[in-house]
Amino acid sequence: MTARWGKRLIALGFVVCLGFILRLTWCAPKPVAITAYTVAPGRVEETVTNSKAGTVKARRRAKLSPEMGGRVVYLGAREGQRVKAGDLLLRLEDAEYRASMTHAESAFEAAQASAREACLSAELATKELARNQELRRQGIVSDSLLDQITNQRDAARARCEASTAEARRAEAAVAVAKANFQRTELRAPFDGMLVELTTEIGEWVSPSPPAVPIPPVADILDAESIYVEAPIDEVDAGRLLAGYPVRIRLDPFPDRSFPGHLIRVAPFVRDIEGQNRTVDVEVELDDKSFARTLLPGTSADIELILQARDKALRVPTHTLLDGDRVLLIDGKKLVARDVKPGLRNWEFVEIAGGLKEGDRIAVSLDRAEVKEGALVTVSGDAKK
Repeated sequence: MTARWGKRLIALGFVVCLGFILRLTWCAPKPVAITAYTVAPGRVEETVTNSKAGTVKARRRAKLSPEMGGRVVYLGAREGQRVKAGDLLLRLEDAEYRASMTHAESAFEAAQASAREACLSAELATKELARNQELRRQGIVSDSLLDQITNQRDAARARCEASTAEARRAEAAVAVAKANFQRTELRAPFDGMLVELTTEIGEWVSPSPPAVPIPPVADILDAESIYVEAPIDEVDAGRLLAGYPVRIRLDPFPDRSFPGHLIRVAPFVRDIEGQNRTVDVEVELDDKSFARTLLPGTSADIELILQARDKALRVPTHTLLDGDRVLLIDGKKLVARDVKPGLRNWEFVEIAGGLKEGDRIAVSLDRAEVKEGALVTVSGDAKK
């Protein structure tokens, strides 16, 4: 009987031990698979980025329309064609203005001839008066005759002055006629490219009335003046100086960035209702030949480099937790480690203290189970 109970107790103890072992095996927390990052030196930059998309622009761009209405009779350039300052872009029907200019020029020539004749007569009258004054002193001519000759000289001078004034008026009329004639022509104001032309030979164009904007006939831009304008948050504006290096990313080239430099910070803050207050900055690409190929209106993003440090210990920025901590892999367990951050950007943050080269930290922080004290197994290494 005693032996039987002894066997039962041994069997019961075995079952209890087996259950405890199974409980430890099946109920113990399983290690969490994570991606690790090995702390190593590299370049870290402190940067400022635009708050919303920037735009490629041309500093010199002119949207042109004729100063008067009329029918287009000549086009001197087509879209996409390069033009020089003063090149004729289009001409309106000008027969009436050409005739007016010819008439004014003829009237001016006639007025000049009359003025020359009148002034020559005045000159002769002056000489005749001088001769008679000498004769009067000799007692050869009378005072009445001398008075008559003096009056003739004065009248001749008056006719000379009137004719000269008429010639000047006629000359001004020529200038007006030429100005009106020239208004039938639209010329390029500077060297550039004709990027848009909205009319054709035979069409009627109208000038823009005051305060009533209408679409321009021609659009010219100078490809040598391409730049990027982008808004940044007002809190960053005071840290920027002209000349700072910039990385520029353009939507047509999503996998590339282009070096440039800051040329201007706007002297005022934009305060648009419903939006953050921003300051516009202007940057230029260092590669001028490439800049000339860009299309104004293209979306762009900029990254202004305020400071940079090479060979700095760094970790991915997203691995830095609140309170300036990271999750250090200590054996098979995650341990919270306080660190001292330095320069930072969206990609990396410099670690000035708290970690050493070769330390490994958790990168997979998007899961709730990756936390301080968790058992982990490293399934892969993040790219540096």
